Amino acid sequence: MGTTAAADADTDAETKTAGVVGGSGFAGGELLRLLDGHPNFELVQATSREYAGKSIGGVHPNLRGRELRFSEPSDLESVDVLFTVTPHGVTMEHVEEYTDAADLLVDLSADFRLATEGQYDEWYDGHTAPEYLDVAEYALPELNRENLADADIIASGGCNATATLLGLKPLADAGVLDGADVVVDVKVGSSEGGAGGGAASSHAERSGVVRPYAPTGHRHEAEIEQWLGLSVSFTCHAVDMVRGASATCHVFPDGPVSKKELWTAYRGAYEAEPFVRLVAGGSGSYRYPEPKAVAGTNYADVGFELDPGNERIVVFSAIDNVMKGSAGQAVHAANVALGFDETAGLEFAGLHPVGSP
Repeated sequence: MGTTAAADADTDAETKTAGVVGGSGFAGGELLRLLDGHPNFELVQATSREYAGKSIGGVHPNLRGRELRFSEPSDLESVDVLFTVTPHGVTMEHVEEYTDAADLLVDLSADFRLATEGQYDEWYDGHTAPEYLDVAEYALPELNRENLADADIIASGGCNATATLLGLKPLADAGVLDGADVVVDVKVGSSEGGAGGGAASSHAERSGVVRPYAPTGHRHEAEIEQWLGLSVSFTCHAVDMVRGASATCHVFPDGPVSKKELWTAYRGAYEAEPFVRLVAGGSGSYRYPEPKAVAGTNYADVGFELDPGNERIVVFSAIDNVMKGSAGQAVHAANVALGFDETAGLEFAGLHPVGSP
Protein backbone atom coordinates (compact mmCIF):
# COMPACT_ATOMS: atom_id res chain seq x y z
CA MET A 1 0.00 0.00 0.00
CA GLY A 2 1.36 3.39 -0.96
CA THR A 3 1.48 6.46 1.22
CA THR A 4 0.15 9.95 0.63
CA ALA A 5 1.88 13.25 1.27
CA ALA A 6 -0.20 13.69 4.39
CA ALA A 7 0.79 10.29 5.72
CA ASP A 8 3.92 11.78 7.25
CA ALA A 9 1.85 14.00 9.52
CA ASP A 10 2.45 13.52 13.23
CA THR A 11 -0.31 11.42 14.78
CA ASP A 12 0.55 13.09 18.08
CA ALA A 13 -0.40 16.51 16.71
CA GLU A 14 -2.53 18.78 18.84
CA THR A 15 -5.95 17.51 19.82
CA LYS A 16 -9.02 19.17 18.34
CA THR A 17 -12.39 19.25 20.07
CA ALA A 18 -15.25 17.75 18.08
CA GLY A 19 -19.01 17.83 18.31
CA VAL A 20 -21.68 15.88 16.44
CA VAL A 21 -25.10 17.28 15.60
CA GLY A 22 -27.56 14.45 14.99
CA GLY A 23 -25.66 11.53 16.45
CA SER A 24 -28.51 9.05 16.95
CA GLY A 25 -28.71 7.47 13.48
CA PHE A 26 -26.54 4.84 11.83
CA ALA A 27 -24.05 7.29 10.29
CA GLY A 28 -24.07 9.34 13.49
CA GLY A 29 -23.26 6.25 15.51
CA GLU A 30 -20.38 5.35 13.24
CA LEU A 31 -19.07 8.89 13.50
CA LEU A 32 -19.23 8.77 17.31
CA ARG A 33 -17.36 5.45 17.25
CA LEU A 34 -14.62 6.88 15.04
CA LEU A 35 -14.21 10.10 16.97
CA ASP A 36 -14.22 8.26 20.31
CA GLY A 37 -11.18 6.25 19.20
CA HIS A 38 -9.42 8.96 17.22
CA PRO A 39 -5.97 10.01 18.48
CA ASN A 40 -6.44 13.67 17.51
CA PHE A 41 -10.07 14.37 18.37
CA GLU A 42 -11.66 14.92 21.76
CA LEU A 43 -15.36 14.20 21.43
CA VAL A 44 -17.09 16.70 23.69
CA GLN A 45 -20.70 16.82 22.50
CA ALA A 46 -23.32 14.81 20.62
CA THR A 47 -26.83 16.15 20.08
CA SER A 48 -30.18 14.48 19.57
CA ARG A 49 -33.65 15.88 20.12
CA GLU A 50 -35.13 12.42 20.67
CA TYR A 51 -32.46 11.09 23.01
CA ALA A 52 -31.30 14.20 24.88
CA GLY A 53 -30.11 13.18 28.34
CA LYS A 54 -29.49 9.55 27.37
CA SER A 55 -25.99 8.10 27.10
CA ILE A 56 -24.63 7.48 23.63
CA GLY A 57 -24.17 3.82 24.63
CA GLY A 58 -27.85 3.57 25.42
CA VAL A 59 -28.62 4.37 21.79
CA HIS A 60 -25.59 2.74 20.15
CA PRO A 61 -24.91 -0.51 22.04
CA ASN A 62 -21.38 -0.83 20.66
CA LEU A 63 -20.54 2.38 22.56
CA ARG A 64 -21.67 1.17 25.99
CA GLY A 65 -19.50 2.38 28.84
CA ARG A 66 -18.89 5.85 27.40
CA GLU A 67 -19.86 8.69 29.71
CA LEU A 68 -20.95 11.15 27.02
CA ARG A 69 -24.68 11.87 26.91
CA PHE A 70 -26.75 13.38 24.13
CA SER A 71 -27.70 17.02 24.57
CA GLU A 72 -30.28 19.23 22.89
CA PRO A 73 -29.20 20.69 19.51
CA SER A 74 -30.12 24.12 20.84
CA ASP A 75 -27.36 23.81 23.49
CA LEU A 76 -24.55 23.81 20.93
CA GLU A 77 -21.02 24.13 22.31
CA SER A 78 -18.12 25.85 20.59
CA VAL A 79 -15.71 23.26 19.16
CA ASP A 80 -12.85 23.09 16.69
CA VAL A 81 -14.72 20.74 14.35
CA LEU A 82 -18.47 20.25 14.10
CA PHE A 83 -19.86 17.23 12.25
CA THR A 84 -23.51 17.46 11.21
CA VAL A 85 -25.40 14.24 10.50
CA THR A 86 -28.85 15.65 9.85
CA PRO A 87 -31.62 15.16 7.30
CA HIS A 88 -31.36 17.08 4.06
CA GLY A 89 -32.21 20.74 4.53
CA VAL A 90 -31.24 21.10 8.20
CA THR A 91 -27.61 22.14 7.84
CA MET A 92 -28.34 24.74 5.18
CA GLU A 93 -30.93 26.29 7.50
CA HIS A 94 -28.47 26.47 10.41
CA VAL A 95 -25.18 26.95 8.55
CA GLU A 96 -24.46 30.36 10.09
CA GLU A 97 -25.04 28.99 13.58
CA TYR A 98 -22.86 25.97 12.88
CA THR A 99 -19.99 27.91 11.32
CA ASP A 100 -20.07 30.35 14.25
CA ALA A 101 -19.73 27.39 16.63
CA ALA A 102 -16.75 25.75 14.91
CA ASP A 103 -13.69 26.53 12.83
CA LEU A 104 -14.48 23.58 10.52
CA LEU A 105 -17.93 22.31 9.59
CA VAL A 106 -18.17 18.78 8.14
CA ASP A 107 -21.65 18.03 6.83
CA LEU A 108 -22.74 14.46 6.10
CA SER A 109 -26.04 15.43 4.48
CA ALA A 110 -26.59 16.41 0.84
CA ASP A 111 -26.80 20.12 1.61
CA PHE A 112 -23.45 21.21 0.16
CA ARG A 113 -22.40 18.37 -2.16
CA LEU A 114 -23.37 20.13 -5.38
CA ALA A 115 -21.69 23.18 -6.82
CA THR A 116 -24.56 25.42 -7.90
CA GLU A 117 -27.98 26.61 -6.83
CA GLY A 118 -29.32 25.47 -10.20
CA GLN A 119 -28.35 21.88 -9.45
CA TYR A 120 -30.32 22.01 -6.20
CA ASP A 121 -33.29 23.42 -8.07
CA GLU A 122 -33.10 20.50 -10.50
CA TRP A 123 -32.29 17.60 -8.17
CA TYR A 124 -33.61 18.67 -4.77
CA ASP A 125 -36.03 21.36 -3.59
CA GLY A 126 -33.79 24.36 -4.01
CA HIS A 127 -31.26 25.77 -1.56
CA THR A 128 -31.74 28.32 1.22
CA ALA A 129 -28.05 29.26 1.64
CA PRO A 130 -26.57 29.20 -1.87
CA GLU A 131 -23.89 31.73 -0.92
CA TYR A 132 -22.12 28.92 0.97
CA LEU A 133 -21.92 26.54 -2.01
CA ASP A 134 -18.73 28.16 -3.27
CA VAL A 135 -17.20 27.79 0.19
CA ALA A 136 -17.88 24.05 0.60
CA GLU A 137 -15.41 21.40 -0.55
CA TYR A 138 -16.35 17.85 -1.54
CA ALA A 139 -15.03 15.45 1.09
CA LEU A 140 -13.73 12.54 -0.97
CA PRO A 141 -9.92 12.92 -0.72
CA GLU A 142 -9.26 10.66 -3.71
CA LEU A 143 -10.97 13.29 -5.87
CA ASN A 144 -10.49 16.56 -4.02
CA ARG A 145 -7.54 16.25 -1.63
CA GLU A 146 -5.76 19.40 -2.79
CA ASN A 147 -8.76 21.59 -1.96
CA LEU A 148 -9.44 20.21 1.54
CA ALA A 149 -6.56 21.89 3.33
CA ASP A 150 -7.81 24.87 5.34
CA ALA A 151 -11.40 24.31 4.19
CA ASP A 152 -14.15 25.95 6.25
CA ILE A 153 -16.99 23.64 5.12
CA ILE A 154 -16.60 20.04 3.94
CA ALA A 155 -19.47 18.15 2.33
CA SER A 156 -19.32 14.36 2.62
CA GLY A 157 -20.38 12.60 -0.59
CA GLY A 158 -23.33 10.30 -1.08
CA CYS A 159 -22.58 6.59 -0.67
CA ASN A 160 -23.85 5.53 -4.12
CA ALA A 161 -21.97 8.39 -5.75
CA THR A 162 -18.81 7.54 -3.80
CA ALA A 163 -18.79 3.92 -4.96
CA THR A 164 -19.47 4.93 -8.55
CA LEU A 165 -16.95 7.78 -8.69
CA LEU A 166 -14.13 5.70 -7.24
CA GLY A 167 -14.78 3.12 -9.93
CA LEU A 168 -15.03 5.50 -12.88
CA LYS A 169 -12.87 8.56 -12.11
CA PRO A 170 -9.58 6.94 -13.23
CA LEU A 171 -11.16 6.20 -16.62
CA ALA A 172 -12.46 9.75 -16.89
CA ASP A 173 -9.01 11.16 -16.08
CA ALA A 174 -7.45 8.86 -18.69
CA GLY A 175 -9.91 10.01 -21.36
CA VAL A 176 -11.48 6.56 -21.70
CA LEU A 177 -14.95 7.94 -20.94
CA ASP A 178 -14.76 10.60 -23.68
CA GLY A 179 -17.62 9.78 -26.02
CA ALA A 180 -18.44 6.62 -24.07
CA ASP A 181 -21.84 5.33 -22.99
CA VAL A 182 -21.87 4.56 -19.26
CA VAL A 183 -24.48 2.47 -17.44
CA VAL A 184 -24.25 2.19 -13.65
CA ASP A 185 -26.11 -0.27 -11.41
CA VAL A 186 -25.68 0.10 -7.64
CA LYS A 187 -26.88 -2.38 -5.03
CA VAL A 188 -27.07 -1.04 -1.51
CA GLY A 189 -27.84 -2.30 1.99
CA SER A 190 -30.72 -1.34 4.25
CA SER A 191 -28.66 1.01 6.43
CA GLU A 192 -28.78 3.54 3.59
CA GLY A 193 -32.42 4.15 4.56
CA GLY A 194 -31.36 5.36 8.00
CA ALA A 195 -32.31 4.26 11.50
CA GLY A 196 -35.89 5.47 11.03
CA GLY A 197 -36.41 3.40 7.92
CA GLY A 198 -39.97 2.83 6.80
CA ALA A 199 -42.33 0.11 5.66
CA ALA A 200 -39.98 -0.98 2.87
CA SER A 201 -37.07 -1.26 5.33
CA SER A 202 -38.72 -3.65 7.78
CA HIS A 203 -37.09 -7.07 7.95
CA ALA A 204 -40.15 -8.85 6.56
CA GLU A 205 -40.17 -6.63 3.50
CA ARG A 206 -36.41 -6.26 3.02
CA SER A 207 -35.31 -9.86 3.56
CA GLY A 208 -34.43 -11.70 0.37
CA VAL A 209 -35.08 -8.80 -2.00
CA VAL A 210 -33.26 -7.36 -4.99
CA ARG A 211 -35.60 -4.41 -5.41
CA PRO A 212 -35.18 -1.52 -7.86
CA TYR A 213 -35.98 1.59 -5.85
CA ALA A 214 -34.53 4.30 -8.09
CA PRO A 215 -34.56 3.06 -11.69
CA THR A 216 -33.95 6.62 -12.90
CA GLY A 217 -33.45 10.06 -11.43
CA HIS A 218 -31.53 9.16 -8.26
CA ARG A 219 -30.16 12.33 -6.67
CA HIS A 220 -26.64 10.93 -6.40
CA GLU A 221 -26.55 10.97 -10.19
CA ALA A 222 -25.97 14.73 -9.95
CA GLU A 223 -22.74 14.23 -7.98
CA ILE A 224 -21.51 11.61 -10.41
CA GLU A 225 -22.10 13.79 -13.44
CA GLN A 226 -20.60 16.81 -11.68
CA TRP A 227 -17.29 15.03 -11.07
CA LEU A 228 -17.09 12.95 -14.25
CA GLY A 229 -18.23 15.71 -16.57
CA LEU A 230 -20.53 13.43 -18.52
CA SER A 231 -23.98 11.88 -18.36
CA VAL A 232 -24.48 8.40 -16.90
CA SER A 233 -27.45 6.05 -16.89
CA PHE A 234 -27.86 5.24 -13.20
CA THR A 235 -30.06 2.72 -11.35
CA CYS A 236 -30.18 1.64 -7.68
CA HIS A 237 -31.36 -1.62 -6.13
CA ALA A 238 -32.09 -2.36 -2.48
CA VAL A 239 -30.70 -5.78 -1.57
CA ASP A 240 -30.67 -8.09 1.44
CA MET A 241 -27.63 -6.81 3.33
CA VAL A 242 -27.24 -4.28 6.13
CA ARG A 243 -24.01 -2.52 5.15
CA GLY A 244 -22.53 -1.96 1.76
CA ALA A 245 -22.81 -0.37 -1.65
CA SER A 246 -21.70 -2.26 -4.72
CA ALA A 247 -21.45 -0.45 -8.06
CA THR A 248 -21.22 -2.29 -11.38
CA CYS A 249 -20.44 0.14 -14.18
CA HIS A 250 -20.73 -0.84 -17.84
CA VAL A 251 -18.57 1.38 -20.04
CA PHE A 252 -18.85 1.30 -23.83
CA PRO A 253 -15.89 3.38 -25.07
CA ASP A 254 -15.81 4.87 -28.54
CA GLY A 255 -12.53 3.14 -29.33
CA PRO A 256 -10.47 0.09 -28.37
CA VAL A 257 -8.97 -0.04 -24.87
CA SER A 258 -6.40 -2.59 -23.74
CA LYS A 259 -6.09 -4.23 -20.34
CA LYS A 260 -2.65 -2.65 -20.01
CA GLU A 261 -4.21 0.79 -20.45
CA LEU A 262 -6.76 -0.01 -17.76
CA TRP A 263 -4.10 -1.14 -15.30
CA THR A 264 -2.10 2.01 -16.06
CA ALA A 265 -5.13 4.21 -15.37
CA TYR A 266 -6.10 2.53 -12.10
CA ARG A 267 -2.59 2.11 -10.73
CA GLY A 268 -1.77 5.69 -11.59
CA ALA A 269 -4.85 6.88 -9.75
CA TYR A 270 -4.70 4.69 -6.68
CA GLU A 271 -1.24 3.28 -5.99
CA ALA A 272 -0.59 6.03 -3.42
CA GLU A 273 -4.09 6.03 -1.91
CA PRO A 274 -4.25 4.53 1.60
CA PHE A 275 -7.90 3.48 1.38
CA VAL A 276 -8.33 2.19 -2.19
CA ARG A 277 -7.40 -1.40 -3.03
CA LEU A 278 -7.33 -2.80 -6.57
CA VAL A 279 -9.08 -6.15 -6.80
CA ALA A 280 -9.25 -7.32 -10.38
CA GLY A 281 -9.45 -11.01 -11.17
CA GLY A 282 -6.95 -13.33 -9.55
CA SER A 283 -8.13 -16.44 -7.76
CA GLY A 284 -10.27 -17.43 -4.80
CA SER A 285 -13.77 -16.43 -3.76
CA TYR A 286 -13.06 -12.69 -3.56
CA ARG A 287 -11.75 -12.11 -7.08
CA TYR A 288 -13.70 -8.91 -7.54
CA PRO A 289 -14.85 -6.18 -5.14
CA GLU A 290 -17.77 -6.96 -2.88
CA PRO A 291 -19.12 -5.17 0.22
CA LYS A 292 -18.58 -8.07 2.60
CA ALA A 293 -14.80 -7.66 2.30
CA VAL A 294 -14.90 -4.00 3.36
CA ALA A 295 -17.67 -4.07 5.99
CA GLY A 296 -16.89 -1.75 8.89
CA THR A 297 -13.88 -0.20 7.16
CA ASN A 298 -12.98 2.95 5.27
CA TYR A 299 -11.62 0.96 2.36
CA ALA A 300 -12.93 0.96 -1.19
CA ASP A 301 -12.17 -2.07 -3.33
CA VAL A 302 -12.09 -1.33 -7.06
CA GLY A 303 -11.66 -3.72 -9.97
CA PHE A 304 -12.46 -4.18 -13.63
CA GLU A 305 -12.76 -6.69 -16.43
CA LEU A 306 -12.42 -6.19 -20.17
CA ASP A 307 -15.04 -7.64 -22.54
CA PRO A 308 -13.46 -7.26 -26.00
CA GLY A 309 -16.21 -9.20 -27.77
CA ASN A 310 -18.81 -6.63 -26.73
CA GLU A 311 -16.38 -3.68 -26.71
CA ARG A 312 -17.21 -3.16 -23.05
CA ILE A 313 -15.35 -2.43 -19.82
CA VAL A 314 -17.00 -3.66 -16.62
CA VAL A 315 -15.92 -1.77 -13.51
CA PHE A 316 -16.68 -2.99 -9.98
CA SER A 317 -16.40 -1.01 -6.76
CA ALA A 318 -17.47 -1.87 -3.24
CA ILE A 319 -17.65 0.20 -0.06
CA ASP A 320 -19.30 0.17 3.34
CA ASN A 321 -21.97 2.82 2.77
CA VAL A 322 -21.94 3.94 6.42
CA MET A 323 -18.14 4.21 6.50
CA LYS A 324 -16.43 5.08 3.22
CA GLY A 325 -19.79 6.35 1.99
CA SER A 326 -20.41 8.58 5.00
CA ALA A 327 -18.75 8.73 8.45
CA GLY A 328 -15.36 7.32 7.45
CA GLN A 329 -15.14 9.64 4.46
CA ALA A 330 -15.98 12.60 6.70
CA VAL A 331 -13.25 11.75 9.21
CA HIS A 332 -10.76 11.07 6.40
CA ALA A 333 -11.48 14.50 4.90
CA ALA A 334 -11.18 16.17 8.30
CA ASN A 335 -7.82 14.47 8.82
CA VAL A 336 -6.59 15.93 5.54
CA ALA A 337 -8.01 19.38 6.25
CA LEU A 338 -6.37 19.55 9.67
CA GLY A 339 -3.02 18.08 8.64
CA PHE A 340 -3.39 14.86 10.64
CA ASP A 341 -2.19 11.50 9.40
CA GLU A 342 -4.81 10.60 6.79
CA THR A 343 -5.35 7.16 8.27
CA ALA A 344 -5.72 8.37 11.88
CA GLY A 345 -8.71 6.74 13.53
CA LEU A 346 -9.50 4.74 10.39
CA GLU A 347 -7.00 1.87 10.50
CA PHE A 348 -9.53 -0.92 11.11
CA ALA A 349 -8.93 -3.57 8.44
CA GLY A 350 -12.23 -5.38 8.86
CA LEU A 351 -13.09 -8.91 9.91
CA HIS A 352 -13.10 -12.20 8.03
CA PRO A 353 -15.16 -14.25 8.03
CA VAL A 354 -18.26 -12.21 8.88
CA GLY A 355 -21.95 -12.71 8.35
CA SER A 356 -24.20 -10.51 6.29
CA PRO A 357 -22.52 -7.08 6.28
